[in-house]
Parts: sequence; structure tokens; C-alpha cells
Amino acid sequence: MKIKERALLFEDYKPRTQLVREEHIPEKARHPVVESHNHLFGEPKPEDMVEIMDKIGVRVFVNLTGNSKFTFIEKGYSASPRNIDYFFENYVQKYPDRFICFTMSDFANTSDKTLIKDSHFAEKAIRHMEEDIKKGARGLKILKELGLRFRDKSGKIVRVDDERLFPIWERAGELGVPVLIHTTDPAGFFHPVDMHNEHYPTLVTAPGWSFHGSYYSKEQLLEQRDRMISLHPKTTFICAHVANFAENLGYVSAFLDSHQNAYMDFSARIDELGRQPYSAREFMIKYQDRILFGTDMPLKADAFRAYFRFLETGDEYFDYPDYLGRAGYGRWGIYGLYLPDQVLKKIYHKNACKVIPGLKI
Repeated sequence: MKIKERALLFEDYKPRTQLVREEHIPEKARHPVVESHNHLFGEPKPEDMVEIMDKIGVRVFVNLTGNSKFTFIEKGYSASPRNIDYFFENYVQKYPDRFICFTMSDFANTSDKTLIKDSHFAEKAIRHMEEDIKKGARGLKILKELGLRFRDKSGKIVRVDDERLFPIWERAGELGVPVLIHTTDPAGFFHPVDMHNEHYPTLVTAPGWSFHGSYYSKEQLLEQRDRMISLHPKTTFICAHVANFAENLGYVSAFLDSHQNAYMDFSARIDELGRQPYSAREFMIKYQDRILFGTDMPLKADAFRAYFRFLETGDEYFDYPDYLGRAGYGRWGIYGLYLPDQVLKKIYHKNACKVIPGLKI
């Protein structure tokens, strides 16, 4: 049969590498892990979660969306508000040393794009945040909708550095809780979905993740976030996903150097870091005191082991879980960073214990 008669659709092309190499897949992390960036995808049972956590070495699971029902769907996610008591009653009370949460306060309803309905938004959001922190929340989580989708009552997109929100960041600093903020997405998500976009397979599957043509560009959103963090030096910020520019570690390095109140996690970005292992290893070692462990995907042993393999081993060209936590959908192979032991300890748990109030392992 001629090759052209056997042509495959792009979505059906899943090549298997013929590269022969050694594999070192950790069954369990080398040191206790604080999973500092995750959600309750699909309402898993706490006992099932703890069983997996014990098996792979995750000591504490941080649910960032404690006052929200966070549903992972095929084309993204949906978040709807609910009382934070649900999380404390169903998870924390049953396993008090294993689960903690952040609150999204009045940012929790992503289906309602009108965030600022009146001049009292910040006041109400602060009151909500304070109430949830009194119940046990350890921080404030802000989703990427800020700057991309949230609007005010006039219909204008709310900037990340909107001054109407400043009292919220200031109050978080006064309360001693961090703000974990997700601003923008991978660079390809802001480019045309065409033959040149390296995220084409992802964006065809989940078109709602494309922000090409958004009101603010990726660069403008990062500038807004950086300005906001600069103006609130007494508040600790955790910038998700390698400060959401893992494709440009030079930028992230400059950002961390100039914002001493900022930390970052690398959740859902080992694909980007793992294809630039020399630069990534140097970066992770240099900023070892500013990096938190996180995956931002459903709690599955194999997915977490891929993260441990990335951090702990020098394995070459191996698969990684995609944004949905699935194996076998990667766009390339990644390489391990074989980080020194003292660096692993900081990334796995020490930095989280430093930044998240009351956290101990």
C-alpha cells in the first residue's frame, strides 16, 4: 500500500519513540511533599486521596479553591461558589494534618463575568476573605479570569493592577496570608491557532483556552501583574506556573530578582522546563528558595511520579502528563534535572512551610 493512501489524521498520530535509554521512575518522592497547587477535581473521596498520597509521599494537599466547586471538564473547567465549610467538614476534619485550603473570596464565580458590580466590591471581598481565614483558609487564590474575562459594571475588562482591588492585596498582607495568582497562560495560547502554533493540538481540543485577540496581550497582562506586586511589597505573592512564562526563563529570573515578595510554583509546566533542561536546572538551583512544588492536575500516582522523575533523575526524553493529567499526549519528550538533595527539600516542602502560615509536616 502506498504511504499516501495510509495518511493519518493529525489527531491519530501518536508515534512511539525507538530511543533506547535507562528509566528511573520513583515510586515515591525522595522527601515529603507539599502539593501546593491543586483543586478537588471531580470531588474525590478524602480516604482515596490519602491512600494515593501515602503511596507517593505527598504529606499535605493544598486545595486552592476551598470555597468553590471546581469541576474539570473536557474543554477547561468551571468554578461555582460554595461555602468553604464543605471542605473543612469533608476533608480537614477527617484528616486534619493532610488537607489545607485557600479561599477565592468573591472571585469564586467564574460564570458571572461581572466582577465589580458596585463601589463596595473590595470591602465585601475583604470581609469574605477574613471570614474564610478565621475558619482556617491559609491564603487567597486568584484565577486567570482577572485581566482576561472579569469585567466591571460598565463592561470594561478589570485590569490585574486595577486600583479598586488594592485594598484586598493590602489586607492579605496585613493578615499574613499569601496571594496565589494565575495571570495569563502559555505563550501559544495567545497566538493564532494555526500551523505554526506549538499548542495547536491542545487548542483544537479545548478552544476555550485560546486567548488570541484578547483585550490585553500576554505581555500587557504580565506588566500589570508585576506592577501590582511591586506596589504591595508587604504582601507575599505566589505566581503560578513559573510566573506563567516558562518559555522565557530570562524574564522570570528578572522578575524574581526585582520582586523579593514573589514566589512561584511550576505546576503544569514541566513540559516547558523539561525541554530546556540545562537552563531549567540552573534556574531551579539559583531560585531554590523561591519555588514551590505543585501539579495542578487530578491526583494520580503516575502523574506525580513523572514530576518526581523530572526533579530527581537525569532520565532523558520521557513522557509527561498533559494539562488534563493524561499520559501519552505530550508534544515532546522531557529531560530530568537531577537536582541536589538540599534543593529538592526546599522545593518539595520547606518553601511551602515558609510561605503558607501554620503549615507543618
